[in-house]
Parts: sequence; structure tokens; C-alpha cells
Amino acid sequence: MTVPTKIDFRYRRVSQFEDITDLVETLFPGNRNQQHAAARILLALKMSREPVASLSHLEQKHGISRRTMQRTRAKLTRLGLIEHVTWMNSRYGGQQGWRLSSRMSSALRRLADWVDEWRKDARPGRMEKDALLVGVLG
Repeated sequence: MTVPTKIDFRYRRVSQFEDITDLVETLFPGNRNQQHAAARILLALKMSREPVASLSHLEQKHGISRRTMQRTRAKLTRLGLIEHVTWMNSRYGGQQGWRLSSRMSSALRRLADWVDEWRKDARPGRMEKDALLVGVLG
């Protein structure tokens, strides 16, 4: 039986998260190598107080292939869990490297807030607009 490769963010699954292994299993389903690499990246960045210049030390220290590391790092960046800071960013005083990002958590909070506001908004104008938009879609 094949393992699904799509990220599964069902509310019941997310509500049962206990640690980083649950997060990486959800973000990288069916790929143990990328799960391992993601956990190592996230833990290394969490332990560092300043941006980490390179993640290549994780490749050698934990036996992770360069390709796996690059693919994992790229996906974590696209998801907004990590980001690369350049030396031009004045917030970090000329330092550059990888750090944990708040983009994903901020985006998910905004989405949750928007859904709550939309659900509570029962103005007639809003209801008409929603009905018109649904009509355009179908």
C-alpha cells in the first residue's frame, strides 16, 4: 500500500500534535529522510540565538544527503517555517543565515481570524455578495 504524500492538516490530526515529530511527519508524509532532515534543521535553528550561516554541518554530522537537505530546506522555506536573512537586513546587524520564521504561524492565524469573521458576518449585503460570488464560480 502506498503512503499518501499530501500534507494532511485535518483539524483532528493537528489537535493531536505533541512534539516536533508529529509536525515533520505531517509536513513530509511518507519520506523518513526528509522528516529526519526537517527535524534536524528546525532543532538546530531553535537552539541558535542568531542566524545559522550554513546548514551543511548537519549533513556531515547526521549523515543527511545534500539533495535531501536542500529539498527539505526549500519546502520549509516555502511553508514559511524558516527563512534566509541576508546581510543587508538591518534587524540582524549585518548577519546572514537561516533562522526560524513566524510567517507560517502568522498566515494561519490570519486565515483563522478571517474564517471566524466571515462566519459571524451575517449582514444582508455580505450574504448577497457571497451568493453572487458563488454564482460566478458555478
